[in-house]
Amino acid sequence: MLQNHNKPIKYNKINNIHLFSVAPMLDWTDRHCRFFYRLLSKQALLYTEMLTTGALLHGDRQRFLQFDPSEHPLALQLGGSEPKDLATCAKIAEGFGYDEVNLNVGCPSDRVQNGRFGACLMAEPERVADCVAAMRQAVSIPVTIKSRIGIDDRDSYEELAGFIGTVAAAGCETFIVHARKAWLKGLSPKQNRDVPPLRYDVVYRLKQDFPALQIVLNGGITTLAQAEDVLGQGVDGVMVGREVYHNPYLLAEVDRRLYGTPSETSTRAAIIESLLPYIERQRAEGVRLHSITRHILGLFHGEPGARPWRRHLSEHAAKYDADISVVREALKFTSQ
Repeated sequence: MLQNHNKPIKYNKINNIHLFSVAPMLDWTDRHCRFFYRLLSKQALLYTEMLTTGALLHGDRQRFLQFDPSEHPLALQLGGSEPKDLATCAKIAEGFGYDEVNLNVGCPSDRVQNGRFGACLMAEPERVADCVAAMRQAVSIPVTIKSRIGIDDRDSYEELAGFIGTVAAAGCETFIVHARKAWLKGLSPKQNRDVPPLRYDVVYRLKQDFPALQIVLNGGITTLAQAEDVLGQGVDGVMVGREVYHNPYLLAEVDRRLYGTPSETSTRAAIIESLLPYIERQRAEGVRLHSITRHILGLFHGEPGARPWRRHLSEHAAKYDADISVVREALKFTSQ
């Protein structure tokens, strides 16, 4: 265990862009959310929501893929299982300026399974390898995989190692591994985030057995002290999802504690002041205030005034003509 959490730790890693990342979260990590997170950490790698190949190939690419330049480093997560389609989408993503393309091989929802992508693809390592090879050939940016440690009764370490080895041979060098298996039948997506037990030991063993790969651990991390302890076990990075969304100020110490770089973040109120010009620009373009403020409700988590802050934003930001005055009024309820 790491005893001193006040000093940044030097890790033996291939590329520290993966040292700390915020998980792709459907309906949450949109461009407004990511802009807000970047005000808190300059170093953390940010991910989009999962975007299906069908949506990108046949939908409004500009709407789906636009982002603010400040969001870098930024990765696009794709859902799909056809190599040609994934290669085309990866090329589009590279053209838009994304720093990485990630293939979702971990989502257990029925909708994802019906589309033959997500966690069910762990049963088809050769297909995943074909997808990776096609994307790698199409782009020069990294192509990464986000997976579980297994699915249903196919959860032996040998099968997981076989999956990793097969996909790595196709050119994937980074695996983000949610340290739970997924039950594709019998558990809801929400239950799959909590019910299967966490097995950090499995992810640590992967790093030992595949030392040349970047192995990033995901699942159950709720504090930076815990993240430091996990990193101290030798993995190359940690990914945090729901805890960041509900308690985003956790990001404020990431740069200093994990990367050893000065943090530009001061108070929560200062973060809001930095966000207000962005809100004004977005409102001028017709974006509703609630589309942005829904992501900042947890900023004062655990602080005096957190409840009235959330209540005021929830009650007033959804109004058609709501503007930054709603945020300023909400800020008065806090002690910042």
